[in-house]
Amino acid sequence: MTAPADLFHLWVYLAASPLLWLTVTIGVYLMAQQASVLSGNNPLVNPVLISIVTIVLLLIVTKTDYRVYFAGAQFVHFTLGPATVALGVPLYRNRALVRSAALPIIAALLVGAPTAMLSAVWIASAFGAPMTLKLALIPKSVTAGIAMGIARQIGGDPTLTAVFVIATGIIGAIMVTPLMNLLGIRDYAARGFAAGLAAHGIGTARAFQVDDVAGAFAGLAMALNGLMTAVAAPLILALIRP
Repeated sequence: MTAPADLFHLWVYLAASPLLWLTVTIGVYLMAQQASVLSGNNPLVNPVLISIVTIVLLLIVTKTDYRVYFAGAQFVHFTLGPATVALGVPLYRNRALVRSAALPIIAALLVGAPTAMLSAVWIASAFGAPMTLKLALIPKSVTAGIAMGIARQIGGDPTLTAVFVIATGIIGAIMVTPLMNLLGIRDYAARGFAAGLAAHGIGTARAFQVDDVAGAFAGLAMALNGLMTAVAAPLILALIRP
């Protein structure tokens, strides 16, 4: 039988290897993805949420510093760029449908992007939130890299924005399917566009779970909303700042 001291030394050895946390991250996500499949892709069984909670608990239990974890898992972070570019493949496959829906897409973007920014700010204002919090909320519906850059430019806290971005994505991914069903919206293009616009990459991942067309439109919405938010955020700032 292996002594506890031997297990401790083994853990110390493994923890020093960058491959450990990369393997843990991939393994945890694959298990979370399998749990989602077994549930019939139930929106409540969200792989991203399960993975985040599981890895955070592992870091707490093993008393692992986040910088140590990220040193191993940063390859996953690196792949976000190529993965985002790869979203262009299903979009290209559905290019005829996108062209035919050009006007509704533009209309949805012009209404949805400002609504995503202003609604959160107005709710925060109603609860008496400080300006720092409101500035961090403005870009919450775009992907983290863009959102943190926008927050920095308008004087918000990028770290706080990152938290709001993740929360928005997870909540949006959980809510989008039951909400669309409740509203009677059956068009997968419309469902996907709404998911990508409101819940960025996590919402897009959820859309791909449901339908390829929904995923393509979600990826398009995520990209367009990032651009729209970058342009509109200074205008929103001028509107809410005394």
